[in-house]
Amino acid sequence: MSDITFGALGVPAPLLDVLAKDGKTTAFPIQVDTLPDTLAGRDVLGRGKTGSGKTLAFSIPLAARLGGPLAGGTRRSGRVLGLVLAPTRELATQINATLEPLAAAYGMTTTTIFGGVNQNRQVAALKAGVDIIVACPGRLEDLISQGFVKLDAVEITVIDEADHMADLGFLPSVTRILDKTPRDGQRLLFSATLDNGVDKLVTRFLQNEVLHSVDEAHSPVAAMTHHVFHVGGVDEKKELVRTLASGMGRRILFMRTKHHAKKLAQQLTAQGIPAVDLHGNLSQPARDRNLAAFSSGAAKVLVATDVAARGVHVDDVELVIHVDPPMEHKAYLHRSGRTARAGAEGSVVTLVLPGQEKDVKDLLRKAAISATPVPVTAASPQVTALVGEVAPYVAPAPKSEQPGRGQGGGGRSQGANAQRKRAAREGAQGQGGARGQGGRGGRGAGQGAQAGQPRTDRSGRPAAERSAAGREQRPARDHRPAERSAQPAASGNARTTGRRASHGGGTGGGKLMVGSVVRQNGGPRRAGR
Repeated sequence: MSDITFGALGVPAPLLDVLAKDGKTTAFPIQVDTLPDTLAGRDVLGRGKTGSGKTLAFSIPLAARLGGPLAGGTRRSGRVLGLVLAPTRELATQINATLEPLAAAYGMTTTTIFGGVNQNRQVAALKAGVDIIVACPGRLEDLISQGFVKLDAVEITVIDEADHMADLGFLPSVTRILDKTPRDGQRLLFSATLDNGVDKLVTRFLQNEVLHSVDEAHSPVAAMTHHVFHVGGVDEKKELVRTLASGMGRRILFMRTKHHAKKLAQQLTAQGIPAVDLHGNLSQPARDRNLAAFSSGAAKVLVATDVAARGVHVDDVELVIHVDPPMEHKAYLHRSGRTARAGAEGSVVTLVLPGQEKDVKDLLRKAAISATPVPVTAASPQVTALVGEVAPYVAPAPKSEQPGRGQGGGGRSQGANAQRKRAAREGAQGQGGARGQGGRGGRGAGQGAQAGQPRTDRSGRPAAERSAAGREQRPARDHRPAERSAQPAASGNARTTGRRASHGGGTGGGKLMVGSVVRQNGGPRRAGR
């Protein structure tokens, strides 16, 4: 943070009021460097490390330069004046959160456009007339092709994290979008590096650009402390992760796979440490809920894949843990950049299992990180010092009340087949879960029929009668909705439809009816494997 105020940089009074209400009066270096040029209408190429204040550096000129001429003007449906391109939905959402109050100071409106959600609300906003859009390239191209967006009136275009756009393969899409904007418009491009085609983007679309670079690209943050902890094995690592996650402050734990991120968040929550996951399998509403829970403090731990390494800007993250070390040094620095943001201090821990030592050593060397590896256990002084005060135990909420476990959450498929499989699993768990007398899945005596009662099909007809009829004549296709069994389960739970059925004869030993006919979706189907 510098001692130079936003007012001294020429920021208009309406925006100074908005910034002051948010506690911002003095500028960061990248803002000090770029604002005089961006407010004057020049094209700017900004290179700055993560957490350097880039979002505000382009949001202020967007609002200031568009707000003055627009005051009292008439909005046109589908025609926007300002465009911000971002690589991820999370980043687009957080850019909009910064930009929206600044735009509102001039009576302007903003909206986000990204995939993973129904487009109707976005289309409605565009039809009503919006001044600035913050968009991901894929969905924006879709809406352009459908005729809902025109970019011929765009006066200022911002490309944020262009290097990440390149990593995700978005540059062809970005190029097509920029081709639809006026050539004489102002363009601001922010990127940590100029490789992977970003330099070609700069050459083609920026005119007489002014380069501003704050620190070296991908340089480590000075206020960030790095630790490398060697652990003896998988079990010791699990206990160390639980301990590191147990502190009072916010923590982000990075995993290499979506499955492991989800599993670890569930395990920590079950152990009394509220945690949420963030990864590519989550629906957009689930992502929003989980990120909101983490931002509000309802969950102190976020377990994420690299989808969160960029664009998730949450204040006061005190610890980042590389539970699974990343594959490349860029990912290490972007993950680590979730802490020590905006001048704050933070710590980064990398956990190393036997056999990973050389890879991690090479990783840190390329990232220009100096950290001495230390063998530790969960009780080591280095660990307890990082944990600090341990947060109180929080009893896990029922699954239906946990963040990301509502409708559309958790990244679970919502298809009919997936729902049937889940119903079968949950039904099996309701009968004791274990593989009991009834064969696989715990379907034994009493599953589908009470003990001592003849087994029936979904219409209530005895199974033996149905089998005889099936031998005489193949059942005609029934287009009526399938009915639930009239016979309740012995435990009182409703019968759930599964891929296997058991013979509920007497008190024991249900048989797996391989090849028995089971009606699903109104038609006969062969069950079993």
